[in-house]
Amino acid sequence: MAKDNDKVKKSGLPKQILMAAWAIALGAIAPMLDSTMVNIAINKLTEKFNTTLDIIQWSVTGYVLALAIAVPVSGWLMNKYNGKKVFIGAVIAFGIISIFAGVSWNISSFIFFRLLQGFSAGIITPLMSTLLVKTAGQENLGRVMAIVSTPMIFGPILGPVIGGFIVQGASWHWIFFINVFIVLIAVPLMMKKIPDFEPFNKDSKLDVFGIVNLSLMSASLIYGITKAADHASFTNSETILWVGIGLALAVVYLVYNRMNKNQTVLPMNLFAHKNFSTASIGLFLANISIMGPMFILPLFFQNFRHFTAIEAAIALIPQGVGMLVTRPVIGVMIDKIGAKYVVMVSLVLSLIGSIPLIFITDQTSMIWISILLFIRGTSVGGIVLPLTSEAYTGLNDKQLPEAGVGIHMIENVGSSFGTAVIATVVATFVHGLQPTIASGLKGYHAGFLVSAIVLAIIFIPGVFLTHKKNA
Repeated sequence: MAKDNDKVKKSGLPKQILMAAWAIALGAIAPMLDSTMVNIAINKLTEKFNTTLDIIQWSVTGYVLALAIAVPVSGWLMNKYNGKKVFIGAVIAFGIISIFAGVSWNISSFIFFRLLQGFSAGIITPLMSTLLVKTAGQENLGRVMAIVSTPMIFGPILGPVIGGFIVQGASWHWIFFINVFIVLIAVPLMMKKIPDFEPFNKDSKLDVFGIVNLSLMSASLIYGITKAADHASFTNSETILWVGIGLALAVVYLVYNRMNKNQTVLPMNLFAHKNFSTASIGLFLANISIMGPMFILPLFFQNFRHFTAIEAAIALIPQGVGMLVTRPVIGVMIDKIGAKYVVMVSLVLSLIGSIPLIFITDQTSMIWISILLFIRGTSVGGIVLPLTSEAYTGLNDKQLPEAGVGIHMIENVGSSFGTAVIATVVATFVHGLQPTIASGLKGYHAGFLVSAIVLAIIFIPGVFLTHKKNA
């Protein structure tokens, strides 16, 4: 018995928690990969369906919007039903819909199946985090969050690379068919290793108005923000209209939540918890500073280094390697010393890897750029993981589904906002200057500068994060 306890102490996590965490993470890999693999096949899909780029882009935008709409629904499902069954059901649904997406017969059917894919992914993502928090317990939160970050790392980094090789070596259909193999491996493992989860709050009623309001609010804000990137301006009529609708719905929800005394799908009294509110601000800013450059870096490689889409994706691999190298250490450090100093050190590292990007040119050595991306990658997990685990710290079981809904809505809007802000900054500089390499570079430099400034601002909420004095 003593030997078993020693083993548990050495490994850091009990075996059953470790296996359950990996099974849950595996279930989320397909949606994470799929969301980025499709981007690389856009040109092929435009040719295949004989359509325009504007229309095919709805397969990407629609996926993101459907995902945002589904997040509040996931909170109610967790409250009402066995979390394990809901999660496995959503993963199976994603696999089945992937088959239909792969055999789409025209552009309308393709966009429709992408919307369904996005909706099922929107159920999977918050469930993944919430079930992991429930599985791990507060004392193991950092290490378990490090495990769940695996699909989040593989998605943006490896998705375009895998997608590129599939499109070149096979056909675009296999971008979707590959999900079926992932699901076939994941489902038996999930059924065996994930424990049953009692409904978090079986007495909760279906908050139809709250779910619809939050879903439409997220979708309106994200759509309006993406239009800003399209027009390279935040003052275009479409952005003003849709962001205005989103903000109006947010006000309606605040009034509705107050009238119902926080008995809603996302109770506003969650933000009364210092940990949750501080982490929410940090995560919103982190998604801007991290996702924005993720959008413009491949464009930089393609426009100034004349890389193909796959070469640009491969050039980003050092960033992914950096994330993977530090991921296990970060989890242990969060549990040992708390979120505060992990975030602070990671922000310093991130600025070291980000500030030189403001000065790169078309002549800068790829070795130097790779080193910067590696440093930047080592810091990404150290910013996002502590903030995510901090958001759940101190909450009781009944609050976990609501917290999952809130965090994922903030992250979705933040990443869309970050991409749009930095794309708009780049486009504004490029369009306002003479069309030369030097003026084009100024646009990208401005984009990287915005990212660095936002990273520096994260120090402010970082000061208020948890520090475990008796480590």
